[in-house]
Amino acid sequence: MKIHHTFLSRGKAAFPLFWFRGLHFLLLCAAVCSGAFLFPGAVHSNNMFGYEDVVKEASSLSQKPFEEPAKIPEFLQKITYDQWRGIRFNPSESLWRSEQLPFEVQFFHPGWLYDRTVSVNIIGPEGVKPFQFSPELFHYGMNQFKDQLSADVGFAGFRLHYPINTKEYRDEVIVFLGASYFRSLGANQSFGLSSRGLAINTAMSGGEEFPYFKKFWLATPDQASESVTVYALLDSPSLTGAYEFVIHPDDPTTVDVRLTIFLRKEIKKLGIAALNSMFFYGENTNTRPVDDFRPEVHDSDGLLIATGAGEWLWRPLINPKNLLVTSFQLNNPKGFGLFQRDLDFDHYQDLEAFYQKRPSVWITPRDNWGEGRVELVQIPTNTEINDNVVCYWIPANIPKPGTPVSLSYEMKWGFPEMIHQPFGRVVGSRVHTGKEEDIKMYLVDFAGEKLSEYPDDAKIRADVSVGGGEVIEQHLQKNPYRGGWRLVFQVKKKKSALDRVTPGADQPLELRAFLRNGDAVLTETWTYVDPL
Repeated sequence: MKIHHTFLSRGKAAFPLFWFRGLHFLLLCAAVCSGAFLFPGAVHSNNMFGYEDVVKEASSLSQKPFEEPAKIPEFLQKITYDQWRGIRFNPSESLWRSEQLPFEVQFFHPGWLYDRTVSVNIIGPEGVKPFQFSPELFHYGMNQFKDQLSADVGFAGFRLHYPINTKEYRDEVIVFLGASYFRSLGANQSFGLSSRGLAINTAMSGGEEFPYFKKFWLATPDQASESVTVYALLDSPSLTGAYEFVIHPDDPTTVDVRLTIFLRKEIKKLGIAALNSMFFYGENTNTRPVDDFRPEVHDSDGLLIATGAGEWLWRPLINPKNLLVTSFQLNNPKGFGLFQRDLDFDHYQDLEAFYQKRPSVWITPRDNWGEGRVELVQIPTNTEINDNVVCYWIPANIPKPGTPVSLSYEMKWGFPEMIHQPFGRVVGSRVHTGKEEDIKMYLVDFAGEKLSEYPDDAKIRADVSVGGGEVIEQHLQKNPYRGGWRLVFQVKKKKSALDRVTPGADQPLELRAFLRNGDAVLTETWTYVDPL
């Protein structure tokens, strides 16, 4: 496995990678076998609309030039966030409520940042029927523009409700709103990070392209359904796509995804299974960027990767001073995702945001994805309202226009324990800057049931490697307070010719560490990038 990184100045970033949180745009190579493989709960009757129909529509759309979607009325584009938030869907009008089905659907009104609409269709026993927008579906609060709305305005997006926590209440379990963004959660959680259908040319100087879901089909569940199927049609200047989401709310919530992409033109970077999150500051931050009572502020604290070779990697997130892009070269990865491992309320002290309840997301490829890389983009931010972390899978070979790309994967949205790891894991990463600016100390806590069973005098060793520096001191001892072992080591940065001419211009440090007992690997690999 090769690890690559790019470290660029803020001034060179020319792409809109910030999203307003709470306001933001939430919220392989297995061929699609002509219907031979279907996820549980998918519509598969020969007489019913299904995934293959969306694929045909995406293929046909790709043969035509891209057309910019029609904008909503100008007065809706000019409303404020508070005005948009003042528009509430009437719960009594929820789709499937009158039929007393386990799932319900509520819709979002267009306006403010959501300046283009999506069409929504319902798949039922009588076929496919469009679900029409009507101002009567909404309460407008203090807004006075209801009479200016026509029936063809359309919806900005929708959300699915299901009794995930108690049988008496249907919770909001997944939201599709803005471009190709969607977000979900598991039982007893609060919304946090989000996903999107695709990321195109992210972190490239030419600018990022944002595809969007323009059309949805919702398959009507039955009285005993524990999952629901959503189909979506993706469009952008560079490509089109057909998507199937089979959503099973639970602890964790599982979303099975399959997609087929048709390129209109060549693109430089295709990001699949993209995840967006926020890391403002955490335990590895020496100095908080703001004067704040909260010890940590983040939706996710690390990237977890399971390689095809059986290694598990943990990359703690940072809030860099400049744009930082790193990647992990892999062959047939077993999985990856952004995790919120720290679930201790005392580490956040936030009774409104509840960061300890934010979900982690784990992506499991179906079949073999072949060669490619997981790329992690970390963007400097001075506020928690920005999503400044992005990760996705980039296939090594992007097909030429005319050749479809078909992939499938499973998403789990839940607490970190939803993933079984065969090794001990990292539960803490801390950095200490000494008196000498080119020397730093790193403290890494490893924990796990088997690790805690080793006595203090066990012959456990730490393998530490550093790119761009050298280890000048290293110590490992049992940590009785966390039930594992703490590794402490100091690193001195090597001075390159470039650094001597322009101090601080050299590349960041690349650090790796794991624990072993003889030849037996005991933990995942802690891998860290430090810009110094």
